[in-house]
Amino acid sequence: MVRTPHGEHTDGSLFRAEMAALGKRGTWESRSEAMVPAPPQIAARLDIPEADYCVRTSYEYLADGKPVLVSTSWEPYSITSGTLAVLPEGGPYAGMGVVRRMAEIGITISRAEERPEPGHADAEEAALLGVQRGALVTRIERTYYSSEGRPVETADIVVPAALCEIVYEVPVSR
Repeated sequence: MVRTPHGEHTDGSLFRAEMAALGKRGTWESRSEAMVPAPPQIAARLDIPEADYCVRTSYEYLADGKPVLVSTSWEPYSITSGTLAVLPEGGPYAGMGVVRRMAEIGITISRAEERPEPGHADAEEAALLGVQRGALVTRIERTYYSSEGRPVETADIVVPAALCEIVYEVPVSR
């Protein structure tokens, strides 16, 4: 898995493109819930008051039908409520990815911040990923920011170390 500053591909799915490059079919399953109160750590990452409503989406990413990554995404409900982009995987912008969906409602994403950290799979993650509880994983805390500097989405991504190599591509300018 390559984490690149180029972000999402034109179809909105960097994951699908990465899997295709490996000769695999990349798909995902998701479940969204609107108006979920933000827990303290999520509220802090999104710079919103604790318990403000968010849209929470849980993802399970699959390569040829086998789980390779899980993620939970949080978006402030105040940003997307009343728009066709309220649900990341529903409506006309379903599956487009955060960058394109936000662009559709007039918000430009200018940067993302990722914080990788090694860890061990808990029972739920192990069950979803098909690995043993305690298996090595990399947790990535990702937050997308608008051009005004406002956090518009944050996600907790869990990748089993035995299934994926994470490579960061960083541009160098003069």
